[in-house]
Amino acid sequence: MTYNGELFSTGQRIKWLRERRGLSQKVLGDLIGRSENWVYKIEHDLMPVDRVPVLITLCQALRCSMEDLTGGYVSDITTGEAEHEHVPGIRQALSLPLSLLPLKVEGVDADDFEAGVTDAWRVYETQAEARYRDVGERLPNLLRQGHAALRDAQAGEEGAILRQLISLYGLHQIWLRRVGEPTLARIAADRGLALADNAGDPALLAAAAWNLACVLTSAGDVEESYELARQTIAQCQPDGGASSEHWSAYGALHLQGAVAAVRANKGPRAWDLYRGAQAAVPRVGGDLNHWHTCFGPTNVSMHEVHLMAEEGDASEALRVADAVQVNPALPLERRTRYLIEVMNLNRVQRDDYATVHILGKLMKQSPEEIMFSPLVREAVAELLKREKPLWRDDLRAVATHIGLAA
Repeated sequence: MTYNGELFSTGQRIKWLRERRGLSQKVLGDLIGRSENWVYKIEHDLMPVDRVPVLITLCQALRCSMEDLTGGYVSDITTGEAEHEHVPGIRQALSLPLSLLPLKVEGVDADDFEAGVTDAWRVYETQAEARYRDVGERLPNLLRQGHAALRDAQAGEEGAILRQLISLYGLHQIWLRRVGEPTLARIAADRGLALADNAGDPALLAAAAWNLACVLTSAGDVEESYELARQTIAQCQPDGGASSEHWSAYGALHLQGAVAAVRANKGPRAWDLYRGAQAAVPRVGGDLNHWHTCFGPTNVSMHEVHLMAEEGDASEALRVADAVQVNPALPLERRTRYLIEVMNLNRVQRDDYATVHILGKLMKQSPEEIMFSPLVREAVAELLKREKPLWRDDLRAVATHIGLAA
């Protein structure tokens, strides 16, 4: 589908398909549970559609294929047509009752299990290449070891093992989301939340609720995510002697609730939650990574950019982004996801040179991560249709890397 020789953007395709069906923006919004203003912003490329569940819902409402809707930029990985090589083993482990997981696993103590979980997180957060393969291979066995350690726990060890199990389920959910497995990610996050709820520790509950809220928001279940965040925040408020870990989980839950709220067209509530996160920053004291939330002043500033982008104000989001100094100590995955967002804001503003420049930085910073990003694929596919000599070679290098060019 082209116009004057250029490939239509996803927003332009949505408009064309909507008009072909004779639907108004309001009617389409009603069909997919979104506002008329949301549809307007999508059709005018003021906001990206980068979540597969939303794309699927649009396909159903517009009675079209995913290829017609996206022009083929959505990869096999994100649509589920070709799953990651380690998904079957993880699926099998998550499908077993908890009592069966640790069978035939012996000799795992609390310290060994903690070391295994810590190292898996280290690989995921710092390793630039092959981290999805490396971590994915470890996850099923770690899960079995964790439940074996919990089964065989000595007096006083159960609490520490539960913390690591909840952390491990958090690693499952983020790994599974990134490789396009939202259903399995939901199962992992649900299990972590059930463990935390039974533990009776408000810090554990806040951390596990944050994990599940991330899954729900990513899957497009924003009302459910918002309610989970709101109600857990009320239940898990830290007291004066609370640890920085507790404040980190509590603040991160505010941020995730804010993202869910803005996507659910609850702008004022989103900014209220954002201010709640800002208020938690002094209690944490810096850019820490308790519960792998990256909560701290830098991540809060990154979320300000994200909320503005979600509201469709790309120019203001870029203005704010100019003042954000990204801390290199933050996990690679978080820095990369933020850079993808800034890249997309430049794409929305039609600043092709800046977009290609950031794409090149992304490929150097995290060559594996960008393979899983629909936003990167759409940007590259769009730019290939109007490439210019000044940045053609740089663009084609990225396109070749992600499989959009030979």
